[in-house]
Amino acid sequence: MPLTYAPSGEESIIKKIGGNEEIKRHLENLGFTPGGKVTLISSVGGNVIVKVKESRIALDEALARKVMI
Repeated sequence: MPLTYAPSGEESIIKKIGGNEEIKRHLENLGFTPGGKVTLISSVGGNVIVKVKESRIALDEALARKVMI
């Protein structure tokens, strides 16, 4: 399921990163790697703020839908 549907406050494991090579590389540079942990902090209108590797990152809905948990 996409990251946009993750339960708030619960840690999830990243299963897969979708999109073209440029998007995958961008997300991996931000810390989104398969097998990594991600926690949804808040979600407003599909846009999300997540905790990845001790950092808080904001993603728009299009990018958040590329991260599968």
